[in-house]
Amino acid sequence: MDLVFSQEDLDFQEEIRSFLTSEYPLDIKERQDNRLPFEPEDVIKWQKILAKKGWFAINWPKKNGGTDWSPTKKYILQNELAVANTPIIIPFGVSMCGPVVYTFGTDTQKRQHLPGILNSDVWWCQGYSEPGSGSDLASLQTKAKLQGDNYIVNGTKSWTTLAQHADWIFCLVRTETTNIKQEGISFLLLDMKSPGVEVKPIITIDGSHEVNTVHFDNVKVPTENLVGVEGQGWKIAKFLLRHERTGIAGIAALKRELKRLKEICANVILGEGSLLDDPSYRRKLEAAEIELKATEFTELRTLSQISSGGAPGPESSILKIKGTELQQTISELFIEMLAYYSHPFFNETELGSNEAVGPDYAGAAMPHYLNFRKVSIYGGSNEIQRNVIAKAILGL
Repeated sequence: MDLVFSQEDLDFQEEIRSFLTSEYPLDIKERQDNRLPFEPEDVIKWQKILAKKGWFAINWPKKNGGTDWSPTKKYILQNELAVANTPIIIPFGVSMCGPVVYTFGTDTQKRQHLPGILNSDVWWCQGYSEPGSGSDLASLQTKAKLQGDNYIVNGTKSWTTLAQHADWIFCLVRTETTNIKQEGISFLLLDMKSPGVEVKPIITIDGSHEVNTVHFDNVKVPTENLVGVEGQGWKIAKFLLRHERTGIAGIAALKRELKRLKEICANVILGEGSLLDDPSYRRKLEAAEIELKATEFTELRTLSQISSGGAPGPESSILKIKGTELQQTISELFIEMLAYYSHPFFNETELGSNEAVGPDYAGAAMPHYLNFRKVSIYGGSNEIQRNVIAKAILGL
């Protein structure tokens, strides 16, 4: 395994750092560093800055507006963006719908949708999960019935992230009822302004409006919005999920957060020293740091394998499990560090508008901790990932 970057890669790393120093807007950086809720306009502004530089659709083929970069260059960019704490790229357009359209879509669909995704002019959301379906995606019940030149869509999607901002939604719908539930599923592109679409907020435990329920009541969708052919939806869904799970581990962001936690702990007075001198708490920090280093090397081994022409195997499941567990662990250590100052927390509409109780970083800690309860579930629950590992490695 070769973990040494080439001089070309190191030069590229310096180019990114210089770019971030000069082009990362200070007002957006301040919101990010203070963990204030994002504004859609800020995310779009940052994505457009990356797009102008040609660093937005890094996984797309060059003929479709992408970069054709090596896996190492992609890794370096994503790592430096995380270290700089830039806004997370909204994945539903550039990382999910875009690859589906340029892989399975018609020329008309490519002309209609790819430019808007590339320039962040159109906001997409994902219509997969449904009430009562849990992790069993193939049990979806939203139906699309063909009537002339339109599909008539009826049903409900749940946990639809950021649907309140979306212009379009890509949906899995049932166009045929069969004995095998993975069959009869199709992939539709649907304009959120269509009559019969209703978005209702779901307020999560941290007080934020991040997810929604989306109802479809006799919504007309032109047949030209079908991606691929009828019944190909399950194949497309599996293709898309491979893109969704890319980078969930978030190693670079975890390293940044652990470093920040240690810096804060060094200034938390405890007895004659600081919290870093407390043996019990320090053991927990060190255990997290060891786990993080091991997970980072697993990620680098995977990168080395891909760079040599291989494909990621069950390592992607290992990274998903360990990365999300570490996200939860480090958020828990923040809460333990804050002690009683973590109890009064503000929801997303209150953060930044109230006087903090305790240190200035205390207000966002509890919502952050509560929000991270979800990371072991989305993108394929950790229980499912353990089944993948058991099957692929242990042959069970």
